[in-house]
Amino acid sequence: MVTIPLKNIPKLPQDLFEGVSADVPVIDTSNYYPLLRDGHLPELESGDLTESEWVQQHLGRPVVKVFNNIYADHLENAGQPAGTPGRIALPVAGEGEAKQRVMALVDELGFDAVDNGNLHESWRQQPGTPCYGADLPATELRQQLASMGTERTAAQHAQFLANHAAQEKQMQAQGIQL
Repeated sequence: MVTIPLKNIPKLPQDLFEGVSADVPVIDTSNYYPLLRDGHLPELESGDLTESEWVQQHLGRPVVKVFNNIYADHLENAGQPAGTPGRIALPVAGEGEAKQRVMALVDELGFDAVDNGNLHESWRQQPGTPCYGADLPATELRQQLASMGTERTAAQHAQFLANHAAQEKQMQAQGIQL
């Protein structure tokens, strides 16, 4: 699981996964916070890459994006048994067997795993989107993801960047540190 500030990803050792089997899923929980923590990363400002595609490039291993849009306290304390009404759903983006294994982990931890497509579609769970930090049940999360489409438009990218910038400024005013 990669859970470090995004700006530090390029500083990870090149041999980080030496001796780790290629079939071990790598989970990316990162979020881009340019104002509060990461500074501006031009590759992410353009919208051509998602946060996790950028992380995957730096790690040189396929990643699965999950756990980035739930507060740590909720992750620790809000898990419920399968079938519980209103159980929180988490979007999972990635490919193949690794994604399936991570979706099973999400369920085991007490959350419904919702398929959010491939890594390029993970923009739908990034900060500034309606799914970020929303703690939605599976039906509502699927509706939100579907309403955004699968290809991010320039207008969506601009809107979500603006939403995220406003959220960061609010967090900064509240003294929240990441």
